Amino acid sequence: MPHINAAAALQICVLLSAFPAQYFISQWYGMDSIQRIQRTERIIASWSSFTKSYLSLDAWADRLRLWLSKTRTCLNAGLLILHFRSWYSGEENPKIVNNGVEIHSYFAESTHVRSPKPEYIQFSVGQVIVHKRFGYSGVIVGWDVKAQAPEEWLQHKYPPAKQDLKDTPHYRILINKANGFGKSTAYIPEEEITIIMGLEVVHHPDMKAYFSGYDGSKYIMQPWLKKIYPHD
Repeated sequence: MPHINAAAALQICVLLSAFPAQYFISQWYGMDSIQRIQRTERIIASWSSFTKSYLSLDAWADRLRLWLSKTRTCLNAGLLILHFRSWYSGEENPKIVNNGVEIHSYFAESTHVRSPKPEYIQFSVGQVIVHKRFGYSGVIVGWDVKAQAPEEWLQHKYPPAKQDLKDTPHYRILINKANGFGKSTAYIPEEEITIIMGLEVVHHPDMKAYFSGYDGSKYIMQPWLKKIYPHD
């Protein structure tokens, strides 16, 4: 096989490029003036689009921001999956650290098993409720024996005259979207709840994640939720 040096390779490339160049020139001079103008405009538009997409610092900055956003989303999803696996396996109070910040189990989202269930907890996960003051309906998806929330939230929620409410049972609620209340969830004390019997329809995008059906009196918990609230 003959040896091809750099000069010979360059000559071959020039010869090969001559064919498409000749075709382009023949096509170009075979056009009338209007067609040439249209072809020129298309070439200019294509080049402009290429430079804006690939030769612009702003375009590459946008791509970088999008990539970082997707990376953060994947990281958060991975943390949630790890969190789910840990408490589904029965681990109490799992701790996951995200950028050095511990994820706290606030607002009845703690994954430790509620067993035994205190007798003073009147209501159960899956029951449909109505808020006594605001009138919206919803379904219970969790409870704490007393308010579990950041101190700043507790101070804002309960002024000095209502400090005693912090030590009463609190419930996490998925709010019925049909009410048009504006919020999707709530964390409220037991004294603000009234139970509704026989009301099945609660519209909320997370219903299927928590419940598998309705038995006529309350929603049926998914297995993972039943594991946390075995006596509800």
